[in-house]
Order: sequence, then structure tokens, then C-alpha cells
Amino acid sequence: MTDIREALVAHLMEHSIRTGEFTLKSGRTSTWFCDAKQTACRPDGILLVAEAALEAIAALEVDGGPITAIGGLTAGADPVAFGIAAVAAAQGRHLRSFSIRKETKDHGIEGRLAGALLPGDRVAAGEDTATRGVSPLEAAAVLRDLAAVPAAALAPGVRGGACGPPRALWGETSRPGWRPTP
Repeated sequence: MTDIREALVAHLMEHSIRTGEFTLKSGRTSTWFCDAKQTACRPDGILLVAEAALEAIAALEVDGGPITAIGGLTAGADPVAFGIAAVAAAQGRHLRSFSIRKETKDHGIEGRLAGALLPGDRVAAGEDTATRGVSPLEAAAVLRDLAAVPAAALAPGVRGGACGPPRALWGETSRPGWRPTP
């Protein structure tokens, strides 16, 4: 594990992991919860998220070509994608960001896309925390409809569920068995 990932895990443990009784989106209950927005929405946290994500993206690019955009379903992906894109820009890396709305907008700029996604973009679908991987899979379907190529699912935290045991996900960039295709 890199120093950045270790620091990210420590930040998640300090600011994002909560204990108690929680009802998950699936309806199941848990005695702990990872609210990774508590890391992604802090200045020191988003820097760690971005640095770890950019390490993971660089590793992905070795095998599959450049990642040109990052985004995902709104709310969960927004702080992560926008923060990563901003830090990347400060480092001279051009990585467009976007958000996918939960519902189609029927006025102004219509549709589900908000942001700078272009047809043909190779995308890292971001999320704040993954449990079952449903949000990145939904994002991948919308990305394909928009003529973009989903290349990986990224999240700073994993709650467990189908994505496996709780852990920092950067560097483990896709859920087992999820190999998106254009």
C-alpha cells in the first residue's frame, strides 16, 4: 500500500467510519457505516482522495489507454470527481468531470448529463463509497448511451456487500467480474 493510500485509509477511519445501527440502501442493517463524503468534502481529505485516485488511474492507463474523464451519479460521485479533476488540473493533467443526474432534465440543457463528458471519452466512474456497485453500474449504462467508454469504477471507500470487505478501494479499481465494454 502506498503512503497516500495509507493516509487515505487513516483519514477515512478518523472522519468517515461511524458505528451504531444503520439501515443501508439495500434495507439490510449494519453496526457501522462509511460516510466517505466526510473525507471527500474536507480539504485535506479530497487531496488524499485525488492523489490516490490519480495513482490508480495512472495504473489503469498502462494497460488500457488514457482516462479522459471522471464522474458518475450525482451526489455520490460529485465531490470525488470534481476534486480529482481539480487536483489533476493543478498538476497539468486534463481530466474532464461530469455528473449524471438521477432523472432526465426536461428543460434548459436536457438529459441526464451535466458537465464536460464527450463522446468517446474513456471514463473512470467515481463514487464516494461503494457497497454493491450498483451506482457505478448504472453510471456505466448511461455512459454507454452517451457514447463514452466506462473503463473503471473508483471509490475511496467500500462498505462491503458485493464489493467485498470494507477497504480503501483506490488501486482495486473494479469490482470482481465487472469488465465494462463499450
